Amino acid sequence: MLTPTSTFALRLAGQGAARASIARTIACPYSTTSKTSTPTGRPIGLAPSSPLARSSAVFSSSSPILACVVRHQRNASTSATSPAASQKSAFPTAAQQGDRLDWNTFFALRKSRRRWQLGFSVVTFGASFVAGVLPTGVADPLVSQVPLDPFITLGLMTMSFGALGWLIGPSVGSLVFYTLNKRWKNQMTVKEKEFFARIKKNRVDPSVSSVGNPVPDFYGEKISSVAGYRQWLKDQRAFNRKRVTFV
Repeated sequence: MLTPTSTFALRLAGQGAARASIARTIACPYSTTSKTSTPTGRPIGLAPSSPLARSSAVFSSSSPILACVVRHQRNASTSATSPAASQKSAFPTAAQQGDRLDWNTFFALRKSRRRWQLGFSVVTFGASFVAGVLPTGVADPLVSQVPLDPFITLGLMTMSFGALGWLIGPSVGSLVFYTLNKRWKNQMTVKEKEFFARIKKNRVDPSVSSVGNPVPDFYGEKISSVAGYRQWLKDQRAFNRKRVTFV
């Protein structure tokens, strides 16, 4: 945005350029050669010694002061808009870097999820076991139809309830874990696919295992860090080396 002083200077410069172009086109009607008149460099109707005439001469179209004023205004407007644009462009990058899931964080979250699953397995096992013990009167018609001792039948039913609760526990634990870590759910799914693809690619052939050379963690369940994954790769290479050299 131009200041009042800059606007006034631009108007005076435009008037001076217009008068100069008119003066150059004036020629003598009684002569065969055109005669160019010299512009006065001051506004029409102003005395040479007036302040407006002097300011018009200073802010002419070829004056370096006018160019300096315009350049200063342009640089000021550009510098005012540049920081805001750079901040807007920097925010998405910072957010993307902050939400990116690396491998160490993935293994830490994977270990935490396994603990949640184990904890809920214990809880659901206990709840199901108690639920299988309490309704003994309800199960009497079923117990009488089974050709076994009633204590054995009730024991099998109670253990079946407990096993069912143990199997339900990991699903409940995963649900609670992903509820508490919603922003990592999609990235963990992608990382798990990539992780199991690497496990499948680098694990050994279990058909050539033996008692003296067992398969080292076929599914990679014991891997809990990047260092653990590297150790797992070393164990796979050691298995193949022992299979060939028997050492």
